[in-house]
Amino acid sequence: MLILVGLGNPEPKYVGTRHNLGFRAVETIADRWSFGTERKRFQSLAREGQIPTPGGEVRALILRPQTFYNSTGNAVGEAVKFFKVDPSEVVAFYDEIDLAPGRFRLKHGGGAAGNNGIRSIIAQIGPHFRRARMGVGHPGHKDRVMGHVLSDFHKVDQAWVAALCRACAEALPLLAAGEDEKYQAEVMRLAPAEKLDPRAAARES
Repeated sequence: MLILVGLGNPEPKYVGTRHNLGFRAVETIADRWSFGTERKRFQSLAREGQIPTPGGEVRALILRPQTFYNSTGNAVGEAVKFFKVDPSEVVAFYDEIDLAPGRFRLKHGGGAAGNNGIRSIIAQIGPHFRRARMGVGHPGHKDRVMGHVLSDFHKVDQAWVAALCRACAEALPLLAAGEDEKYQAEVMRLAPAEKLDPRAAARES
């Protein structure tokens, strides 16, 4: 079983922010593969479904934790304990300031790299889960990071944001089959984005 968790904040004022990109990605996934009705479970809004792969359908659970971003691990820990899944079957979708806007990287394990939501998951289930990192760019200085991620995407960003979320959903059978490198490549094929220094645009503006 896969647990696909989107990082985000639950209040309406956060819906359009960069920090809620993970919520948007997993919602797109659930809609694309016709997951079941959303209901409250594991301190989250959850939907269950099946993902087709060459080896058969893979059961999956979508979580949008309602604990707020920095406490995501509380929800993830509950779900992992309930289903008795290995941490490697958890995939966290979240905004990544150290990737240029629209870029995508799938990483297994590692540290939190300053992301408090990821740190929270590590505290609950250890570091050996998968991270679907969705680039939102860097504001140029660490003092501006919080304002950047808690600000809404600009209107000009909406096309690539939607394309990236759709690509994450369309390519999902590869992820479910354990083909992580192919999944990453397919997401970037479906939603190509220029490879830039994430701080470059901020320095130039």
